Amino acid sequence: MAYRSFEDLEVWQRSCRLSVEIFQAFQSCKYQNLTSQIERSSLSVPSNIAEGAERGGAKEFSQFLKIAKGSSGELRTQLYIAKKLKAIPIDQAARMIKESAEISAMLEGLRKSILRTKTPVT
Repeated sequence: MAYRSFEDLEVWQRSCRLSVEIFQAFQSCKYQNLTSQIERSSLSVPSNIAEGAERGGAKEFSQFLKIAKGSSGELRTQLYIAKKLKAIPIDQAARMIKESAEISAMLEGLRKSILRTKTPVT
């Protein structure tokens, strides 16, 4: 997979959009501790993609993609809880959960691709 920077990666773009959507959706949520956790885990996904890409090595990038994938699972768990608490509209939570799962799959695909081709980050 050839790309010039992490900003070119669709998975980074989508995870940024999801994070923004989450911050907007939870602005008036009464569960402040849950909101804080959700916001942090949503920020962790694109942040780890960026950090790993900037480090310059395929193996290290792969490790940061694993961390991002873990944060995506953490986010999904928190969104399931928010959905049960009706902290945000159920349909919105369901869309976010689905997007998080798709991002997680994309992260795994990118990780495998990078390890397989040992694509250097430029």
